[in-house]
Amino acid sequence: MAEIYLAGGCFWGVEKYLSLIRGVLETKVGYANGKTADPSYQEVCTGETGHAETVHVSYDPAVLPLPLLLSLFFAAIDPTLLNRQGNDVGTQYRTGIYYTNPADKPVIDKALAELQARLDRPVVVEALPLQHFYSAEEYHQKYLDRVPNGYCHIGPDLFRFAMQANPEK
Repeated sequence: MAEIYLAGGCFWGVEKYLSLIRGVLETKVGYANGKTADPSYQEVCTGETGHAETVHVSYDPAVLPLPLLLSLFFAAIDPTLLNRQGNDVGTQYRTGIYYTNPADKPVIDKALAELQARLDRPVVVEALPLQHFYSAEEYHQKYLDRVPNGYCHIGPDLFRFAMQANPEK
């Protein structure tokens, strides 16, 4: 099992999207790389804590190699928008890849370079070591499973894409 932390706007949709990909074993939403300890959702929403809404992803790299996982993550975000995804605006909605294994850094850098080569605007996805991650309140966990019609900047077409994106061989 391996882990990576991915920030792509509101964590409700990012969590749902990632959880549908074959090889993802577990997801948990929370707040990463801010300047306060154990923040609440209300505190993060002020933009004062520096935290990003982030999804902790545990995955099987034999089934879902990190380059493929990153490629699928990029398909669900606009990597050229700074501090915004969909209608959500603020530093807590920035895009980022936060790693705990230093061996992941060159893989992440390569994926970002390949992404940049395909785009005509600058990629603004952070790629940093994880400093800390605090789990979000329980009502945020698996939110779109409990509230299927809840707000989400990721459309149903991308959820269907995620379910088919890594078929068994």
